[in-house]
Amino acid sequence: MTERERIVALARDWIGTPYRHQASCKGAGADCLGLIRGLWRELYGREPEAMPPYGADWAEAGGRETFLEAARRHMREVDVRQAMPGDVLLFRWRAGGPAKHAAILATPETIIHAYEGVSVVESPLVPAWRRRIAAAFSFPGVF
Repeated sequence: MTERERIVALARDWIGTPYRHQASCKGAGADCLGLIRGLWRELYGREPEAMPPYGADWAEAGGRETFLEAARRHMREVDVRQAMPGDVLLFRWRAGGPAKHAAILATPETIIHAYEGVSVVESPLVPAWRRRIAAAFSFPGVF
């Protein structure tokens, strides 16, 4: 199994985990960032930096690209058109707004993400999602 296949398999193990804001515990609760944090722990043992509490409006509150900045500190940014399964995709809800949703690219046509009000799911990467992709990143050491 390649490292990319391993990342997708680990992410699929989170499917069904209930959506819980600020949570990152497989089976108990996770939000989209919590899913990425949980995968990071499974891959590397511990998170790269402490996560402060954050509200639902965290990405808009400071006017900064908080999510993008953190991803750039710890992952390798890749061209969105060249993203591969196992990469992290960041999404903007609206043009000009900050990136504030994350998912794992599971296949060229599906993403795994924590869906607010539901759970961690594997969803089709439909045009409405594709239009919102802000950036793509590979986990450290994954090429």
